[in-house]
Amino acid sequence: MLLQTVRPNIVQAIRAFRVEDLMQTAQDTGQHFLYANLGNVQTKQEVLESIAQSFLFPPHFGKNFDALYDCMTDLVHKAGQQPGFIVVLEQIPDNPRFDREAREQLLDVFRDAADYWADRKIPFRCFYSFL
Repeated sequence: MLLQTVRPNIVQAIRAFRVEDLMQTAQDTGQHFLYANLGNVQTKQEVLESIAQSFLFPPHFGKNFDALYDCMTDLVHKAGQQPGFIVVLEQIPDNPRFDREAREQLLDVFRDAADYWADRKIPFRCFYSFL
């Protein structure tokens, strides 16, 4: 299996993995595949809106990091038993309007989500790349 050397609950750079292979692995293992290409956004607000749209969040999504965490954890957990997640955040912006601190805050949300799902013994792997 493609992910046998990747811990079940981790946030890491995509490196040698290809999006298509990760998507196929999610399908093969029955896990959710969540993908957002952030290459056309510049600001925190645009990043959150793009993720919300790509991940099909409800219309009431608050467009802040706390709301993102809630949608990635509690909201999904309440929907029932979950098989696992493979998340890809491609081309996270790297500019003065979405600086290093904002990028780390975004990735921290996904690290916290990985911990949340680890406590429930559900795999949650998040892969990312920067623009």
